[in-house]
Amino acid sequence: METCVFLSNELAEPLAGTAPTTPGWLLLEHPGPWAAKAVAASRGLDDGIGAELDGRASRAGFRATLIRRPDTAAGPGPSDERAAYLVWTEPGATWMRKLRVSGPADLLALDLAALAGPAEPSIGEPVTEPLILVCTNGKRDRCCSIEGRPLAATLAQTFPTATWEATHLGGHRFAPTAAVLPQGYVYGRLDPSSAGAVVAAAQRGDMVPDLCRGRSTYSRAAQAAELAVRAECRDHRADALSVYDERKEDHGAWTVRVDHVDGRTWTLTVDALREAPARPESCGKSEGLPTSMRARFPSRR
Repeated sequence: METCVFLSNELAEPLAGTAPTTPGWLLLEHPGPWAAKAVAASRGLDDGIGAELDGRASRAGFRATLIRRPDTAAGPGPSDERAAYLVWTEPGATWMRKLRVSGPADLLALDLAALAGPAEPSIGEPVTEPLILVCTNGKRDRCCSIEGRPLAATLAQTFPTATWEATHLGGHRFAPTAAVLPQGYVYGRLDPSSAGAVVAAAQRGDMVPDLCRGRSTYSRAAQAAELAVRAECRDHRADALSVYDERKEDHGAWTVRVDHVDGRTWTLTVDALREAPARPESCGKSEGLPTSMRARFPSRR
């Protein structure tokens, strides 16, 4: 049986504009086993605790995600303290704070709405080195486990403190896929070499345009526009660009303005196009026509 990854690669489906859309991330170390709906239904997060945490996080602008080390045998037991992270990805105002918690109930006690935003809170301790989260949840899509777990294990050999497995980053068909925090850039179709380059770039404050799906801070249309400007100006500093404005036009396209820290601006049109032929966007799902975001500069078709 052909996998969603195989079909996406064969059809050269565009990566730009496919990252999950969230300005903030809430990470909780949870060794598993993970359920398909990991935050809501994994063991230890059932009885409504995980669903409540997921809902509160989403309303405050955070994406709740479970994480674990590639060597799950080294993870915490049910009663042990575990790591949690609060992350904000806004360009020029990124921050990441690490907490030690006994379980999800500790996170439910937080006022997440008050913690959201570009002003870095004092909770926990600051984290200055980037993290890379590799999607590995085979209960959600087998490709994430088949493609993601070997990559996470290899990355952990070089970047042991930075590397985590994660439950869900969307875009299973782009596996191995990973998010780099606190930048919020999400990548697809990685291998050990390209993933290592992504982590090394993040440690310098840069991003890697190749294989980038977009910055989670933005909408899908804005992600595509920002990456198009990256290709135009060839500035790889993560916070060199920001999306100033976007609006959806009557004809269905988006107009997006992207600003550079040096004062330059670009205004692009982003079209949402259906990609043919039909294919499953995830293994086991019915076939459909995925939507891609195609950014173009004025007078360019």
